[in-house]
Amino acid sequence: QVQLVESGGGLVQAGGSLRLSCTSSGRIFSNYAMGWFRQAPGKERELVTGISWNGGTTYYAASVKGRFTISRDNAKNTVYLQMDSLEPEGTANYYCAATLKGGSYFTEIRVDQWGKGTLVTVSS
Repeated sequence: QVQLVESGGGLVQAGGSLRLSCTSSGRIFSNYAMGWFRQAPGKERELVTGISWNGGTTYYAASVKGRFTISRDNAKNTVYLQMDSLEPEGTANYYCAATLKGGSYFTEIRVDQWGKGTLVTVSS
């Protein structure tokens, strides 16, 4: 029943930065571990990053570690994805996801609710 709404996508040049936000409603936000997936043209959807319910643990895909940062503000029912040093390979639809199953790393089968996605385009 939780609903997720992403914002912040857009067009940026390689090397630039972008911050995505995902705001939830319908359930107590702090009950959920949160994550960001992305799907590039012609590729499978992949987990980019995840964060536990209290922010105590995080996961980053090797391709983004050191450049992307996930954070959450449970008082605002919001999770953020700060993306720095963006590369053209980062062009994708980015999806916010929530799970009651815990952890910070999770696969699509563990997702209880998906956002509708926001498009990030990185030009070379």
